[in-house]
Amino acid sequence: MATETLAISDLAIPPGEYLSEVLEELGLNQAELAQRMDRPVQAISEIVSGSKSIVPETALQLERVTGVPAHVWTGLEADYRLILAKQQDEKQIQEQTGLVKGFPYANLAKLGLVEATRNAVTRVRELCRFFGVVSLRQIAEVDDYAPAFRTGAGTASGNALAAWLRMATLRAVGTDVASLDRRRLLEIVPYLRELTRSEPENFLPALTELLAKQGIVLVVQPHLPKTFVHGATFWLSPDKAVIVMTIRGSWADVFWFSFFHELGHVLKHGKREVFLEDGDTRKGRVELEAEADIFACDTLIPPANYVEFLSRVDLSAESIRRFAEEIGIAPGIVTGRLQHEKKVPVNFHAHRVRYKWAK
Repeated sequence: MATETLAISDLAIPPGEYLSEVLEELGLNQAELAQRMDRPVQAISEIVSGSKSIVPETALQLERVTGVPAHVWTGLEADYRLILAKQQDEKQIQEQTGLVKGFPYANLAKLGLVEATRNAVTRVRELCRFFGVVSLRQIAEVDDYAPAFRTGAGTASGNALAAWLRMATLRAVGTDVASLDRRRLLEIVPYLRELTRSEPENFLPALTELLAKQGIVLVVQPHLPKTFVHGATFWLSPDKAVIVMTIRGSWADVFWFSFFHELGHVLKHGKREVFLEDGDTRKGRVELEAEADIFACDTLIPPANYVEFLSRVDLSAESIRRFAEEIGIAPGIVTGRLQHEKKVPVNFHAHRVRYKWAK
């Protein structure tokens, strides 16, 4: 049995053209049709030219006068308006092709997030689909992506950062977690510290599970060119937070400091905020970032212990190892802290390790 396929032409033909043919077959002119429909002649003329739409009431009137069912008239009108809208949309898409180069399209395609293509128009459509917007110009206006365009991180690209945030959102949306309870979350912080001494293949599943039970989705994903961030925090709902970690650089101590920095945002700051590392220099936000830094520092290395350790003077590799063992964290974290504070040379990497992330 053959299947009949109906194709809709891309040519915008107003239903008034069909109306003209029907009138000719009926031996009527526009003035006579206007009389029979009790409508102004001007209104009929505008319908024929396509400048006036055939609304359902008009379609019913045309059905009575011409015998052509009302649904035919409304269908022709809908098809005509849709084709006009598609033509306008195509024009707007064409006008955005110059914006594509600002996005890390090749990287997104490699990750399977957009179609791999060199066609500029297709790339615009794919990026709009990926971001869930009608126009690439709208991305910076969406609250979820706005912090990406307030970056203070060197030469970071707002478009790349927005894409990085969107990647995390798409991964986090379908993940089930418990409702967030900050009190319970604070109680498991000691267990989270203990994971710093494990390898990624061991700590990532455990970390993900522990956080999920406290209302946090952990997303670990590749970095994108020109993002220059290690982490971010945002909320999908008042009871569901997302911590995003990148695998840029792979230094273990940087990963853990960034993680506890983001955890500090969850524990201490607003549930309507998007916190992007070094991403917002507005008044008040710098203070929030500093507060998260302090939380990370003090959680990983308790202040009193750190002061006592520095008083020993001996900052050798063995001394660092023993101190880390005393406070229960990976020794590379201590070295990283000392490096950051310029208490040891930048080329002193005792116990610092790079994680090897699974592909």
